[in-house]
Amino acid sequence: MEVEMSENSNNTNGCGPRSGSTPVVASVMASPSTVGSITVSLHPLVILNISEHWTRVRAQEGGIHKQVIGAIIGQHKGRHLEIMNSFELVFSEVEGFIVIDRDYYGTKEEQFKQVFQDMDFLGWYTTGDVPTPMDIHIQRQICEINESPVLLKLNPLVRNAELPVTIFESVIDLLYGVTTMLFVQLPYTLATEEAERIGVDHVARVQSADDGLETSLVAEHLQSQHSAIKMLLSRVKLILDYVKGVEKGEAPVSEDALRLAYSLTRRLPVMKPERFQKDFYEECNDVNLITYLGMITKGCEEAHQYILRFNLLHEKHAVTRRMRGLFY
Repeated sequence: MEVEMSENSNNTNGCGPRSGSTPVVASVMASPSTVGSITVSLHPLVILNISEHWTRVRAQEGGIHKQVIGAIIGQHKGRHLEIMNSFELVFSEVEGFIVIDRDYYGTKEEQFKQVFQDMDFLGWYTTGDVPTPMDIHIQRQICEINESPVLLKLNPLVRNAELPVTIFESVIDLLYGVTTMLFVQLPYTLATEEAERIGVDHVARVQSADDGLETSLVAEHLQSQHSAIKMLLSRVKLILDYVKGVEKGEAPVSEDALRLAYSLTRRLPVMKPERFQKDFYEECNDVNLITYLGMITKGCEEAHQYILRFNLLHEKHAVTRRMRGLFY
């Protein structure tokens, strides 16, 4: 059941202050007429991380479904959020309420800032169906880290064609004369990169083999390449052992076999050190030249932008001085 908005309710985004005791409501969701203030792009890597986190905790707890909590990070551009990665959070239960370990978060924040310098803390994730009052309690703690965090909920028990992921932001409504935090569902779109598409394809196409092992198209392709390389290595070792045996007089001499082995070695350009070094240095010089040209081009562009800004600022000062001369 949705919360009834009073006629004099004031809807604002963020965490906001709270006063008095909040009346007991049947839902922590805002009115359906309330529209989210931001747009969200979600990367599949976040969904995989949350699913792995929940599956690992359930296996450690002997199959018991436990709630997991973590942080989501990404980029914030204006009114658009791009959720790109996530990490786990440690929490404890005190008198039935979940309390986030801020020291652990501080350590993880320093670590991910060293690796993902262009990403910021955007909110938190958890597992479950619809938001609950406990989620409101956790949201207030997250607001101490980020003034406008978002909540991502994954329901791992749902089995349907739709993606069981919902994203919410918190709003402050004035209900019954008391400021109350409520959730508003946000629409989102999926955004993927090449590495993520490969990983998602590997997970989505997993099939059970006859021996009980799980395989996919990517794994089968890599397995075939591994088998081919392994067979090539065994053949090369066999030829090398035969040549060594002929040199030591331990193997019979076969002119045809030695001729074929010699022809194979002649096909490899790396067997000629002079030619290899010359080609290698020429290619290395070409790569360095292209790199230097790119750096010079970038430097020229930055110098050009600097000159344009300097001229613009100089013209503004000149106009200001002329205007002052007219009035003084």
